[in-house]
Amino acid sequence: MTNVKFSRKEFEKEIKLTQETIEKISLFGTPLESISNEEIEIEIFPNRPDLISIQGYIRSFRQFLGESKSEKKYKINKPLPDYKVKISPSVKKVRPHTVCAIVKGLKLDNEKIKDIISLQEKLHITIGRNRKKVAIGIYPLEKIKLPIKYEAISPKKIQFTPLDSEKEMSALQILKRHPAGKAYAHLLEKEELFPIFSDSANNILSLPPIINSDKTGRVTASTKDVFIECSGHDLPSLNKTLNIIVTALSDMGGEIYQMTLENGGKNSTTPDLTLEKIKLSLENTNAMLGLNLKEADLQKLLSKMGIEYKNKTASVPAWRTDILHEVDLIEDIAIAYGYEKFVPELPNISTEGAESRESRIKSRISELLIGLNLTEVSTYHLIKQEEAEKSKLKEPIELENSKTEYKILRPNLLIPAMRILSENKDNEYPQEIFEIGRVFSHDKKTETGVREDNSLIILSSPANFTKMKQVIDYISQSLGIELSLKESTHPQLIEGRTASVNLKNKEIGHLGEVNPETLRAWTIKMPAAVIEISLEEIFKTIKEN
Repeated sequence: MTNVKFSRKEFEKEIKLTQETIEKISLFGTPLESISNEEIEIEIFPNRPDLISIQGYIRSFRQFLGESKSEKKYKINKPLPDYKVKISPSVKKVRPHTVCAIVKGLKLDNEKIKDIISLQEKLHITIGRNRKKVAIGIYPLEKIKLPIKYEAISPKKIQFTPLDSEKEMSALQILKRHPAGKAYAHLLEKEELFPIFSDSANNILSLPPIINSDKTGRVTASTKDVFIECSGHDLPSLNKTLNIIVTALSDMGGEIYQMTLENGGKNSTTPDLTLEKIKLSLENTNAMLGLNLKEADLQKLLSKMGIEYKNKTASVPAWRTDILHEVDLIEDIAIAYGYEKFVPELPNISTEGAESRESRIKSRISELLIGLNLTEVSTYHLIKQEEAEKSKLKEPIELENSKTEYKILRPNLLIPAMRILSENKDNEYPQEIFEIGRVFSHDKKTETGVREDNSLIILSSPANFTKMKQVIDYISQSLGIELSLKESTHPQLIEGRTASVNLKNKEIGHLGEVNPETLRAWTIKMPAAVIEISLEEIFKTIKEN
């Protein structure tokens, strides 16, 4: 979630803040945090980054109010001959993708420049995941000579004056001395080559995702035309981000121009504001919402959310990042219909709820470990490709259509636990965590080919084998089960300081000290020890007792 502040004066140029309008701001799904004579503060949820700018918010809110009768259309001009970005193969291992655009004919003032800066910062935080997933650069076109180059070179060859600095610096100096460099150095510090944008006069425009050049990267009130680039790892997110920016600038009075991206002989043009077509079932909508809507009602309600509906198909604007499935369209219909109009009903069934046996055992284990001053964590079921590579997974289970950088089902809890330790390596020690969660493995006997199991991990740093053996003995005694250890090996643990954990002569997990190679891969400086065991056999055993 992010809070945005809009100038009340600018807001009321388009929409008058009557009592009814103020109430509908929250009904739109954007809670009103505060309102004063100078500004209004609104909370925007992560699924609607298109509402972060005042232009994007007013565009959508006017449709919700019924003041805009048709879905907003934007004209896109074809690229001019020199509107090109030449993408070098060298960026593939650093930040492999970029999408770009030019917007001309802007009439900027200080208020609009603040809006642009705010939009850029908020997009970096939300959809950009603090610039890791998406980094944005906006430049005055009059200071740039087209076409543009996007390449990765040795940091020793990069020298320019960063934004808000008076001195020229090398890339490494920027990472160590400049405020933005220090804040985002972790995104480049492991790379041998650093990405840069430069123009045909060899002026460096920026070092993404860190900082623009002070010479070519400062937009002022005199700027009429701008060049926009978004770089990162996830191409769909880059396209959505660019669409949000160019439509906001168009609403400021600018004209959108595409750019040709030359990428190893494969040319493409961006931005692309083509509507996305998604089928919508009236039957599913009514079943999910408990309503009795007609096809005409769907058209009217979706129109209030800026979405065209015709022939059982919704045409979704290119700047909407949250519409991925029919269910998302139904949520928009519910918002347009009005949650305040839904009448709560108790289901006409009689049930008696109770906690499952497995849940009771999990709760018991959690209480035991909390009593040992361990901190319980909960992590995603998915991991990133780079995390799978760090752990040298041989047959990762990858999702076909993941919309994020988390694409692989976790095969164990060690990977997310090591991520937590890595992200907190500069915090106070000892760090002792545990998690009870599901892990996934290949199984041809199941319908999906994937088996799910409950697992427990305990990770402690600094710690050694002896300490973790004491923990496993405590768990064994407290649960009334007999867990034994037998010397074994594990690819992530130190040989000779590793043991399998066995229950009734069946191996259910492992215990040991994390090997230095694994610690280095996660940039963890302190020694660590781990216990990871499957809970499935424990569930069966405790039932028998």
